[in-house]
Amino acid sequence: MRRGTALLKIILLPGLLTAGLAHAYLSEFGIEGMGVVSTKASEVRGSVSPDGRRIVWGSTDRSGGAGGGDLWQATLKDGRWQDAKPVPINSKANDFAPLFSGNGHWLYFVSNRPGGRGGDDLYRAPVRADGSFGQAENLGAGVNGAGDERAPTPSRDGQQLLFASDGHGGAGRHDLLVARWDGQAFVDPKPVPGVNTKADEFDAAWLGNGEAIVFARSDDADAQPIRLLLAQCDGRRYADAAPLKLSFNSADARTLGPALDWNKPGELLVSGSAKSPKAGQLDLYRMKAPAVTGKPGCV
Repeated sequence: MRRGTALLKIILLPGLLTAGLAHAYLSEFGIEGMGVVSTKASEVRGSVSPDGRRIVWGSTDRSGGAGGGDLWQATLKDGRWQDAKPVPINSKANDFAPLFSGNGHWLYFVSNRPGGRGGDDLYRAPVRADGSFGQAENLGAGVNGAGDERAPTPSRDGQQLLFASDGHGGAGRHDLLVARWDGQAFVDPKPVPGVNTKADEFDAAWLGNGEAIVFARSDDADAQPIRLLLAQCDGRRYADAAPLKLSFNSADARTLGPALDWNKPGELLVSGSAKSPKAGQLDLYRMKAPAVTGKPGCV
C-alpha cells in the first residue's frame, strides 16, 4: 500500500464492530452494529450509555416505531449489539437526536410532540436503575423557544448544555449555544464563541473539557450537504475550524451527529455514508476522537 493513499479502515463481518470490540480493531473508522444498529434505514446520532451496555440512536425512516422519527435502542450481548427496539418514550411525532448524560441518569433528545413551546424542543427522560425510562420532560423556557432547538449535549458533569437553536437570535439560521444549570433548569444560553455564521451550525460535541469542539455546518441542514468541522479553543474562542479528518466527510456528503462514547471517551460516533462498509442511507460509524490541542476558556 502506498503511503497517503491507503484508506485505513476495517471491513467487518455483519455485527462485529460494537462498543466492546471497537478499541481493539479501530483504525480510521468502522461501522457500528451492522444490520442491528446500522440498517437500510437512516440512523442519526448514536449515544452509548456510560456503562457501555446500551446504545440509543435516532432514525427518520426505520419501520416499527411510534411515529415519524423515532428513538431506538440495542443492548450489548455476547460482544455485539442485539435486540434493536423502539424506545418506549417515543411519541407519534418526531423524536430524534438522543444523548445519554455523563452519569447515565438521563436521556436527552429532541421532539416536536404536542405540549412543547414551539417547533422542535429539547427534552430529557430519567433512566431508572433497571434501564427503563421515566416520563419525558420538556427542558423549559430557559432553552426552548418558538423556533427549533436541536441536539442537546450535556457536559460530563451535567452543569452545562450545548445545543443549537434558530430561535434565540444570533449570527443566522441555527447557532450553537451553551446554557448553564441553575439548580432547577438550564438557563441563560450564550453563543458558543467563534463558530456561528450565517449558515446552520448544529450537532456539536465537546472534546476533552471543552478545549475542542466538533460540529456540523451546512448552508441548509434540511436540504444541502452537511460537513463536520473541528475547532480548537485559543483561550477565548474556537478558532480555525477545519473539516474533521474522515474520508467520507466530504464537501458534497451529509456527515453529522457527532457524539463521544461516554464509556470510551477516546472514540467518537458519527452519522454518514461511507463507500464501505455500508448498510443503508445514513449509518452510524465509530472513529478515534481527534486530538485535543486547545486551551481552556471557551466553555
